[in-house]
Amino acid sequence: MTADHTAPVNDHRQPSKQVGSSPPKSKKYLYWLLGLSGMGLLLLLVRPLVMTSANDPTVEAAARVLPVAVLEAEPVNSYQASRSYTGEIAAVRASNLGFNRSGEVERVLVEEGDRVSQGQALAQLDIRNLQTQRQQLLAEKARAQAQLSELKTGARIEDINAAEAAVEDLEQQLKLQSKQRERREYLYSQGAIAKEELDEFAFGAGALQARLNQAQSNLEELKNGTRQEQITAQQASVRQLEASIADLDVNIDKSTLKAPFNGIVAKRELDEGTVANAGQSVIRLMEDAAPEARIGLPVRAIEQLQIGSTQTLAIGSRIYQGEVTSILPEVDSDTRTQTVVFRLDPAAMTQVNPGQIIRLELTQANNAEGYWLPTDALTQGIRGLWTCYVLTEPKDRGAENTNGDPEYYVVQQHAVEIVNQSGDKPNGMASLRALVRGTLQPGDLIVANGTHRLVPGQRVRIIEH
Repeated sequence: MTADHTAPVNDHRQPSKQVGSSPPKSKKYLYWLLGLSGMGLLLLLVRPLVMTSANDPTVEAAARVLPVAVLEAEPVNSYQASRSYTGEIAAVRASNLGFNRSGEVERVLVEEGDRVSQGQALAQLDIRNLQTQRQQLLAEKARAQAQLSELKTGARIEDINAAEAAVEDLEQQLKLQSKQRERREYLYSQGAIAKEELDEFAFGAGALQARLNQAQSNLEELKNGTRQEQITAQQASVRQLEASIADLDVNIDKSTLKAPFNGIVAKRELDEGTVANAGQSVIRLMEDAAPEARIGLPVRAIEQLQIGSTQTLAIGSRIYQGEVTSILPEVDSDTRTQTVVFRLDPAAMTQVNPGQIIRLELTQANNAEGYWLPTDALTQGIRGLWTCYVLTEPKDRGAENTNGDPEYYVVQQHAVEIVNQSGDKPNGMASLRALVRGTLQPGDLIVANGTHRLVPGQRVRIIEH
């Protein structure tokens, strides 16, 4: 007690020494408050972590036993992949049709998009002038044929009788002329007439003789019939007229523009009333008979095709059968593909149009080991990998779990790589499937779906399906 009372007295007496040895009471209180505040802040930071750990859904989920559907991993060493290649429908022929002669377009009989048959009329020119010329040539031919028939038949009996009568008449006149000449010569010898009168009478007799010779020649010609040269010449005249008519018929026929093959009217160039020049395009026609499909394929895919083989092609939802008719040797420098030509079946003639997109599906065999899993069994991993959940035996298999069900498994994640994805659905499942490879083993039980509910270490039980 004495020491306790003397200490403060010494402190008051020597204040200079106490300033350097211990802080004042106000600063001690401040340090004490700061310490308490730091401890409180530390408790505030640590308490959420403790509560978070206590309420962690992963830990809570792992404690529950969830029902899952599983499948058994079955290894495969190859798979078939289907690839689609596209091309287009190509017209075998396309023609710009026009008339061979100039003229006014009288009628255009088709519209764009119409399907026409071979030989069907498409357009016509005005042919009234040609028809007039044809009528004239027909009249000339009829006259020439009549003359030819007359030459072949020969002279009529009436003409022969008339010619004989003419000869007889001239003979009688010549006899009369002869007797009159004898009288004139007698009179001249008696000096009754002049020499000049006798000469005039003699010249008349000569003229009668010439006429008689001509009449006799005509009579002989009528009796002998027509000469063969005349018949041949007349026949040539008839054939010449027939050739002129045939040439005119060709021009008339060509005045009607006809389809050279079955096709589709792609474009109508001229309308009625237009004067078309020879060779000017009037109708553009594209063939639609036995349409062809041209599809570019890589060399590896072409190795599966053979000339004459039949492949399944599709235009939209419609399916057609196409025969491989040729494989063009040239490789496209841009796409590195070769063109394969397919001839479609006749049923496609009225259903497809040139330029339509057509698709070929080819199935190729590939060597690869892995397991087919439904895509619902996969979840996105890291670095481009995927994961699936595999059932493993728990260490405490015999112990009762919280639900009183000892038959449970624990799931573990396995990283896998997708090798191929298929468009079909395995075993009637709702999702597509993928070929994967990784750390899976044959016979592993893999969760088939509902992986979003699982975490590594999750307890699960198998449900029957």
